Amino acid sequence: MVNAAFEELAPAPGSFRAVFAATAWHWIEPRVALQRAAAALEPGGAPAVVTTWHVAGGDETFFTAVQDCYERFMPGTPPGLRLPAAADAPSERAALEAGGRFAGAVARRYEREIAYTTAAYLDLLRTYSNHRALDADARAALLGCIARLIDERHGGRIAKRYLNELVVAYSRPAAR
Repeated sequence: MVNAAFEELAPAPGSFRAVFAATAWHWIEPRVALQRAAAALEPGGAPAVVTTWHVAGGDETFFTAVQDCYERFMPGTPPGLRLPAAADAPSERAALEAGGRFAGAVARRYEREIAYTTAAYLDLLRTYSNHRALDADARAALLGCIARLIDERHGGRIAKRYLNELVVAYSRPAAR
Protein backbone atom coordinates (compact mmCIF):
# COMPACT_ATOMS: atom_id res chain seq x y z
CA MET A 1 0.00 0.00 0.00
CA VAL A 2 1.22 3.49 -0.87
CA ASN A 3 -0.33 6.70 0.43
CA ALA A 4 0.77 9.55 -1.84
CA ALA A 5 -0.54 12.21 -4.19
CA PHE A 6 -1.42 10.29 -7.33
CA GLU A 7 0.13 12.89 -9.64
CA GLU A 8 3.48 12.55 -7.79
CA LEU A 9 3.52 8.78 -7.48
CA ALA A 10 6.21 7.12 -9.60
CA PRO A 11 6.10 3.37 -8.92
CA ALA A 12 7.91 0.82 -11.02
CA PRO A 13 5.70 -0.22 -13.95
CA GLY A 14 3.30 -3.01 -13.06
CA SER A 15 3.88 -2.63 -9.31
CA PHE A 16 0.26 -2.93 -8.23
CA ARG A 17 -2.67 -5.30 -8.67
CA ALA A 18 -5.17 -2.52 -7.96
CA VAL A 19 -5.49 1.26 -7.88
CA PHE A 20 -8.36 2.52 -5.72
CA ALA A 21 -9.85 6.03 -5.59
CA ALA A 22 -12.79 7.03 -3.42
CA THR A 23 -14.46 10.33 -4.32
CA ALA A 24 -11.12 11.74 -5.54
CA TRP A 25 -10.79 10.48 -9.13
CA HIS A 26 -12.63 13.52 -10.54
CA TRP A 27 -9.93 15.86 -9.18
CA ILE A 28 -7.29 14.34 -11.47
CA GLU A 29 -7.09 15.31 -15.13
CA PRO A 30 -8.66 12.29 -16.89
CA ARG A 31 -5.81 11.60 -19.33
CA VAL A 32 -3.26 11.72 -16.49
CA ALA A 33 -5.38 9.53 -14.23
CA LEU A 34 -5.79 6.83 -16.86
CA GLN A 35 -2.12 6.95 -17.91
CA ARG A 36 -0.77 6.74 -14.35
CA ALA A 37 -3.18 4.00 -13.31
CA ALA A 38 -2.33 1.91 -16.37
CA ALA A 39 1.42 2.33 -15.79
CA ALA A 40 1.17 1.35 -12.11
CA LEU A 41 -0.92 -1.78 -12.72
CA GLU A 42 0.29 -5.23 -13.62
CA PRO A 43 -1.40 -6.84 -16.66
CA GLY A 44 -4.98 -7.63 -15.72
CA GLY A 45 -4.75 -5.27 -12.73
CA ALA A 46 -7.80 -3.26 -11.82
CA PRO A 47 -8.56 0.40 -11.25
CA ALA A 48 -11.51 0.71 -8.86
CA VAL A 49 -13.25 4.06 -8.57
CA VAL A 50 -15.97 5.03 -6.08
CA THR A 51 -17.95 8.16 -6.92
CA THR A 52 -20.52 9.75 -4.63
CA TRP A 53 -23.36 11.78 -6.10
CA HIS A 54 -25.81 14.00 -4.24
CA VAL A 55 -29.17 13.01 -5.71
CA ALA A 56 -32.83 13.88 -5.34
CA GLY A 57 -34.58 12.29 -2.40
CA GLY A 58 -34.38 12.70 1.31
CA ASP A 59 -36.00 15.89 2.54
CA GLU A 60 -36.66 17.39 -0.87
CA THR A 61 -38.49 20.43 0.54
CA PHE A 62 -35.31 21.30 2.44
CA PHE A 63 -33.09 20.91 -0.63
CA THR A 64 -35.43 23.09 -2.67
CA ALA A 65 -35.52 25.80 0.01
CA VAL A 66 -31.77 25.70 0.76
CA GLN A 67 -31.11 26.79 -2.81
CA ASP A 68 -31.96 30.34 -1.70
CA CYS A 69 -29.14 30.24 0.88
CA TYR A 70 -26.67 29.12 -1.77
CA GLU A 71 -27.80 31.71 -4.30
CA ARG A 72 -27.40 34.45 -1.67
CA PHE A 73 -24.06 33.42 -0.13
CA MET A 74 -22.15 31.20 -2.58
CA PRO A 75 -21.10 33.09 -5.71
CA GLY A 76 -21.57 31.19 -8.94
CA THR A 77 -24.48 29.07 -7.73
CA PRO A 78 -26.77 28.52 -10.73
CA PRO A 79 -30.28 29.85 -10.08
CA GLY A 80 -32.88 27.18 -9.38
CA LEU A 81 -30.33 24.35 -9.19
CA ARG A 82 -31.92 21.00 -8.28
CA LEU A 83 -30.39 17.65 -7.45
CA PRO A 84 -30.62 15.07 -10.26
CA ALA A 85 -32.52 11.81 -9.98
CA ALA A 86 -30.16 8.93 -9.23
CA ALA A 87 -30.90 7.45 -12.66
CA ASP A 88 -29.64 10.68 -14.27
CA ALA A 89 -26.27 10.76 -12.48
CA PRO A 90 -23.43 10.09 -14.93
CA SER A 91 -21.28 6.98 -14.62
CA GLU A 92 -17.48 6.71 -14.51
CA ARG A 93 -17.70 3.49 -16.52
CA ALA A 94 -17.11 5.02 -19.97
CA ALA A 95 -14.39 7.30 -18.59
CA LEU A 96 -12.41 4.30 -17.32
CA GLU A 97 -12.57 2.64 -20.72
CA ALA A 98 -11.72 5.85 -22.62
CA GLY A 99 -8.41 5.70 -24.45
CA GLY A 100 -8.34 1.91 -24.57
CA ARG A 101 -6.10 1.30 -21.55
CA PHE A 102 -8.84 -0.54 -19.62
CA ALA A 103 -11.69 -2.83 -20.61
CA GLY A 104 -14.50 -4.87 -19.11
CA ALA A 105 -15.64 -2.09 -16.80
CA VAL A 106 -18.43 -3.09 -14.45
CA ALA A 107 -20.45 -0.55 -12.47
CA ARG A 108 -22.51 -1.14 -9.35
CA ARG A 109 -24.70 1.58 -7.90
CA TYR A 110 -26.01 1.87 -4.37
CA GLU A 111 -28.46 4.45 -3.04
CA ARG A 112 -28.70 5.40 0.59
CA GLU A 113 -30.23 8.06 2.76
CA ILE A 114 -28.50 9.52 5.78
CA ALA A 115 -30.22 11.53 8.53
CA TYR A 116 -28.36 14.52 9.96
CA THR A 117 -28.91 16.81 12.89
CA THR A 118 -28.29 20.47 12.19
CA ALA A 119 -24.83 20.32 13.78
CA ALA A 120 -23.86 17.12 11.95
CA TYR A 121 -24.98 18.51 8.60
CA LEU A 122 -23.03 21.73 9.12
CA ASP A 123 -19.97 19.68 10.09
CA LEU A 124 -20.33 17.75 6.83
CA LEU A 125 -20.66 20.94 4.77
CA ARG A 126 -17.47 22.30 6.34
CA THR A 127 -15.58 19.42 4.69
CA TYR A 128 -16.74 20.28 1.14
CA SER A 129 -14.09 22.08 -0.88
CA ASN A 130 -16.49 24.65 -2.33
CA HIS A 131 -17.65 25.58 1.18
CA ARG A 132 -14.09 25.70 2.51
CA ALA A 133 -13.10 28.00 -0.37
CA LEU A 134 -15.62 30.66 0.64
CA ASP A 135 -14.28 33.59 2.61
CA ALA A 136 -15.00 33.27 6.33
CA ASP A 137 -17.87 35.81 6.37
CA ALA A 138 -19.69 34.26 3.40
CA ARG A 139 -19.22 30.75 4.84
CA ALA A 140 -20.59 31.84 8.22
CA ALA A 141 -23.59 33.50 6.56
CA LEU A 142 -24.28 30.44 4.39
CA LEU A 143 -24.03 28.00 7.28
CA GLY A 144 -26.18 30.27 9.47
CA CYS A 145 -28.85 30.40 6.77
CA ILE A 146 -28.79 26.61 6.42
CA ALA A 147 -28.90 26.08 10.20
CA ARG A 148 -31.94 28.36 10.57
CA LEU A 149 -33.72 26.52 7.77
CA ILE A 150 -33.10 23.09 9.33
CA ASP A 151 -33.96 24.21 12.85
CA GLU A 152 -36.99 26.37 12.07
CA ARG A 153 -38.65 24.40 9.27
CA HIS A 154 -37.39 20.84 9.72
CA GLY A 155 -37.26 20.31 13.46
CA GLY A 156 -33.45 20.18 13.62
CA ARG A 157 -33.07 17.09 11.36
CA ILE A 158 -32.89 16.42 7.65
CA ALA A 159 -32.21 13.39 5.46
CA LYS A 160 -29.94 13.49 2.42
CA ARG A 161 -29.89 10.93 -0.39
CA TYR A 162 -26.66 9.73 -1.97
CA LEU A 163 -25.76 7.52 -4.90
CA ASN A 164 -22.47 5.64 -4.59
CA GLU A 165 -21.07 4.06 -7.70
CA LEU A 166 -18.23 1.54 -7.76
CA VAL A 167 -16.61 0.97 -11.15
CA VAL A 168 -13.95 -1.69 -11.66
CA ALA A 169 -12.14 -2.26 -14.98
CA TYR A 170 -9.14 -4.36 -16.01
CA SER A 171 -5.92 -3.28 -17.63
CA ARG A 172 -5.25 -4.44 -21.16
CA PRO A 173 -1.99 -6.24 -21.88
CA ALA A 174 0.74 -3.94 -23.23
CA ALA A 175 0.90 -3.75 -27.03
CA ARG A 176 3.82 -5.68 -28.50
